[in-house]
Amino acid sequence: MTELVFLQDMVVILAAAVAVVASLRYLRLPSIAGFIVAGTLVGPNAFGLVQDLHQVELLAEFGVVLLLFGIGLELSLSRVRRLWRPIAVGGAVQVGATILVVLGLSVLFGRDIRSGLLLGFIFAVSSTAIVLAGLSTRGELETPHGRLALGILIFQDLCVVPMVMVIPVLGDTSSAGTSVLVPLLTSAAVVAGVLVAARLVVPRFLEEIARTRKRDLFVLSLFLICLGTAWVVSKAGVSLALGAFLAGLVVSGSRYREQAISDLVPLRDVLASVFFVSIGMLLDLRNVLQDLLPILGLFVAIIGGKFIIIFLTASVLRLPSRVGVLTAASLSQVGEFSFVLLLAAGGTGLLEEPFQSNLTVAIILSMLATPFGLALGPHLAAGLGKLTPLTRLLQVRTIEEMRETEPLQNHVIIAGYGLTGRNLARSLTQMGTRYIIVDLNTENVRDAARQGEPASFGDVTSAEVLEHLGAAEASELVIAINDPDATARATAAARLVAPDLRITVRTTYESDVKRLEEAGATYVIAAETAAADAIIDRVRRNIDDGPEDKSEQSYS
Repeated sequence: MTELVFLQDMVVILAAAVAVVASLRYLRLPSIAGFIVAGTLVGPNAFGLVQDLHQVELLAEFGVVLLLFGIGLELSLSRVRRLWRPIAVGGAVQVGATILVVLGLSVLFGRDIRSGLLLGFIFAVSSTAIVLAGLSTRGELETPHGRLALGILIFQDLCVVPMVMVIPVLGDTSSAGTSVLVPLLTSAAVVAGVLVAARLVVPRFLEEIARTRKRDLFVLSLFLICLGTAWVVSKAGVSLALGAFLAGLVVSGSRYREQAISDLVPLRDVLASVFFVSIGMLLDLRNVLQDLLPILGLFVAIIGGKFIIIFLTASVLRLPSRVGVLTAASLSQVGEFSFVLLLAAGGTGLLEEPFQSNLTVAIILSMLATPFGLALGPHLAAGLGKLTPLTRLLQVRTIEEMRETEPLQNHVIIAGYGLTGRNLARSLTQMGTRYIIVDLNTENVRDAARQGEPASFGDVTSAEVLEHLGAAEASELVIAINDPDATARATAAARLVAPDLRITVRTTYESDVKRLEEAGATYVIAAETAAADAIIDRVRRNIDDGPEDKSEQSYS
């Protein structure tokens, strides 16, 4: 009857997840928060509807493997190469600074260095699954703070390999300090070996499978690559999840990436939801009430400490304060890999009870708070682009400095100097129309300034910045930035500053149009709608032109 009990537990888990997530939808909370709450309710520490956590944990681990494989698929090695600076610099600064700060505070509060180093490892990692899901839902993966968050997360995930291998050395008091080099070199060799071997084998293997034109065989092959790579890597002491992530990166480099994503997404999402439910099951509300102050202390230390460190990391990269705040708000939790690290530390005696239990609860609470942090971030970041000391540090021209020498009247304000902003500026130049460019990306501002463009650094969501841009005297404001929330805030702020201003807004999705119109936009152009219109127009023209002459076409 064990199978029936397991089936019953799965029915309870899925039913609770559906009910809670559907209920929280009216509060506009993300699904991940609902899964964690559902796990808390059905777990043995609340209503006790699910008692056998072992079976659920096994399925949840399988879900994490598929989740990280899917994340690797969606990233692709080429995208990782484009993010080299956030990964190499941002990730290294954030992880290194977090470990050093936590180590220093641990020693200050009487812990030994080995225990402090373990805590540094745990605090350094954020939740790849929760953050990427949240940013993707909000359409912010391609925003500046989304790219920085993604780069730091990739570095953190790769760091889990040496961390897991170093922990047994920390727990072995008889080992020499130089023995730490062995697991570090081993982990580097494992990652390099897997990437090189898979890079040579996987594309050819998938090519042969694809020739059979059997979809079920293709899906089975994907599972073989995912689970096989994870298993091989785990034999070297590396986590299953990270092995799956590496396998996903390798498959993403082949031309079968899109089909792989399509085939895996439904099952991945179901099993990933089980993982988040299993995290909620670890939360014991009675322990929370009993040790409320220590848990809240750890929770505040996690959120506050990581927020400050990540904000300073963005400053080291000379990114705008708004980007720093939004990135810090998204990454200030401790992630799922912390449980991998805690599991690796089991039996080492590095963390005593009840501290470890309180830490586990604080980690879960920090993960549960992430969706709220993502929603609160834009409010914290509002108006930060007008900070003069920061703009001088970033070596960009401020709006105030520009207006001192260049009075503005009947001009076009271009917010965002990406592809749309560049093309618009070129067209306005040809028309002889005056314009001013404003952007929070310092690289864009410096590039525009080197080309002689009237570009300045500023946060267009700030009413004060808009006043300095001469919004009341402008003929039009064009907002072309890759941040849906910032676009809405900028639109609302511009409408308050200049009630009669013509505001043209570019957005990615049709679903954002109503929101932006309510914020005060005069015209909203959705990229997906424009693409659909172009396709419809092309097809109509093709039909009007008549069928092509197929007499010379041949098919193999």
